Amino acid sequence: MNSIRRLHDPKLKTLDCTVRDGGLINNHKFSDEFVRALYLANVAAGVDCMELGYKNSREIFSVDENGPWKFCQEDDLRRIVGDNPTQMKLSCMIDATKSDWKKDVLPKSQSPLDVIRVAFYHYQTDEAIAMIEDAWEKGYEVSANLMAVTTVEEKVLDAVLERLVKTPAAVIVVVDSFGFVTLSQMEYLTKKYCDVAIPAGKEVGVHMHNNLQLAFANTLVAARYGATRLDATLNGLGRGAGNCPMELLLGVFDDDRYDLRPLYECLERQILPLRQQIEWGPYPEFVMTGQNNVHPRSAIAARKSEETRDKYVAFYDQLKREKAEAEK
Repeated sequence: MNSIRRLHDPKLKTLDCTVRDGGLINNHKFSDEFVRALYLANVAAGVDCMELGYKNSREIFSVDENGPWKFCQEDDLRRIVGDNPTQMKLSCMIDATKSDWKKDVLPKSQSPLDVIRVAFYHYQTDEAIAMIEDAWEKGYEVSANLMAVTTVEEKVLDAVLERLVKTPAAVIVVVDSFGFVTLSQMEYLTKKYCDVAIPAGKEVGVHMHNNLQLAFANTLVAARYGATRLDATLNGLGRGAGNCPMELLLGVFDDDRYDLRPLYECLERQILPLRQQIEWGPYPEFVMTGQNNVHPRSAIAARKSEETRDKYVAFYDQLKREKAEAEK
């Protein structure tokens, strides 16, 4: 029975995006100590790739209001990882319309990064393809992360996927931005992506949010039906409801594949104190935005205010009014 619950496929790879997704809570103001400790823990645990943040534009986002992991300049990266003399790959994310990708993504020979992940909405596909091609020409492995897939019409999604598989992107990621996807929907989406991507020589990844407390389960469903690149964060640290917890995910792999002890040590020494400063997890406000398939920005705002935090009925009524207005 024990062997049934474990993941055996050697093609499966894990990506830690704690700093990148978690940084959306605190404007990426993690200390060097925190980022270095997480980096060393991931290396010791055997995690396959770590995402260190965004390469967002310093002209769009304030360098005074945001920490270095919003921008991932090479000097900041090297201060933590040096030349990364490890087996673990390093990545960062670039957002369509929010990144000066032509100048800020340096040639691979000038950066400790290995992977560039391009994040975009379906209406930004033209720019995303240009970003993918640029990063690939500079020497990086590239991932295409189509966000908010649950809001995209079927025919539009099909058209976007058909375009993506013709690019140099090695991985195409199913992104449940709003934490709306159920297990049956996860199966359907994973099969859809795989049916298009695998014949084109691409891999499929998965990035889940935990609004309905299904991020871990959905990640396992995706792995079962063909996804091989699995995102997670330590203790689920991430925007709003958070993500699939890495300590849960690694715990269902073969016993000798990953070492959980370094992650629990990092959780105890770094994540636990952080919980005294910022909050994340499936609070009822985030559950409600997930159930309604909408961005959690309203829930984030409600949780920040003493006047609106934990006023669940008022928030529920607010979402219902907004949904009714949107459907008029």
